[in-house]
Amino acid sequence: MNWNQLLSGKRFGMEAYHERKHERTDFQRDYDRLIFSSPFRRLQNKTQVFPLPGNIFVHNRLTHSLEVSCVGRSLGNNVSKGLMRKYQEGSVNFPEIGSIVSAACLAHDMGNPPFGHSGERAISSYFSEGNGQKLEEAVRCEGGRWEDFVHFEGNANAMRLLSHQFVGRRAGGFALTYSTLASIVKYPYASIYTGPKGKFGFFQSEEEGYMRIVQELGIERQPDAPMRFLRYPLVYLVEAADDICYQVMDIEDAYKLHILTKDEAIGLLLGFFEGEKLEHVERTMTIVDDINERIAYLRSCIIGLLVEECSRVFLENEEGILGGSFHEPLIDCIQPHAKAAYQACSATAYKKIYRAKEVLDVELSGYRIFSHLIDVLTEAVMNPRHAYSKLLLQRIPEQYDANAPTTYGKIQCVLDYISGMTDVYALDLYRKITGMSLPAV
Repeated sequence: MNWNQLLSGKRFGMEAYHERKHERTDFQRDYDRLIFSSPFRRLQNKTQVFPLPGNIFVHNRLTHSLEVSCVGRSLGNNVSKGLMRKYQEGSVNFPEIGSIVSAACLAHDMGNPPFGHSGERAISSYFSEGNGQKLEEAVRCEGGRWEDFVHFEGNANAMRLLSHQFVGRRAGGFALTYSTLASIVKYPYASIYTGPKGKFGFFQSEEEGYMRIVQELGIERQPDAPMRFLRYPLVYLVEAADDICYQVMDIEDAYKLHILTKDEAIGLLLGFFEGEKLEHVERTMTIVDDINERIAYLRSCIIGLLVEECSRVFLENEEGILGGSFHEPLIDCIQPHAKAAYQACSATAYKKIYRAKEVLDVELSGYRIFSHLIDVLTEAVMNPRHAYSKLLLQRIPEQYDANAPTTYGKIQCVLDYISGMTDVYALDLYRKITGMSLPAV
């Protein structure tokens, strides 16, 4: 792969207009389109890890995405400078790498359903273990890819949300640049190649679109399978920005919610530093007595350290990334002391945070709500002439194709609707259609 081809300002679905000139670059306009979109705004009411707050404000999908975008811009700018030093007459778009990565970071979670990652698991479980199993034969007989549903993946759904032409909408979805779209596809292969984690990058319905991106940018196939591709290089930076933010922020949020003590949180964060740097950080912390301010200072220092480390790893392995011989997340290749501290945070998060009662309660609720919503909505789109179905179908926005000719398409209509919901909307709809909540009379 080569940078001149990889960094393309051509717009997906608007290829005939890519030569138009604007004051903002095409990649800056990608960022603005995402910021001003309804799906992005809805992230403010979607769970990141912890339940949406009462009087303690922790991260939601929106604040997480904004922070990831900031870190992604820093990573992209660092890499941009390094590449321009290396390639004196390189791509004209090298200075735009920061803009591409920051836009992709904004979008990386836009396809995630309500209730955090538990929402993804609830959807997958419905089709692999629940009532959805009965639809498998119909989907497969029609040539549909059943694996898209049993391994439902927010990353693949983001690709669909951003590129699919929904009913009444323009071709190309958000009409983002090819480079920005490629930067969000963390797992560049079809669902038939999912491993133990069940990850993949695009649904069968977006396969043709992704092939267009592959051709335009010169992304190479992996030799072992026809629908597996090398990662687009900037994906490594988007992934690193996400890895940096969620791990550090989860520790900070856990302290605010009293899941971790002050000493536990500060001890984990100080673990990133050693020698003179550690002494400097500890001296600086004594300037203020407020614990929240101390933790915020540590967080900023850690993010700065990890940004520099991940930028270094990318630039040192740039040729391997382009050639397909480098496959590791950047965060796994940072210097040993910082890596050990990061792994300590990960271990603590898994043991004390992700298994915390508050987090488990969200997951339990998500399973029950999602199972019922998918059940009744799927029944409605499959049997649109039934009296109850006619009523329920009126709740589905017109942009989602409830009249799709295939079982695969009808299921996608339901999942498009549900994954676009906020936590509050999903709960409210569940209560209303189960009769638990009625309009006041």
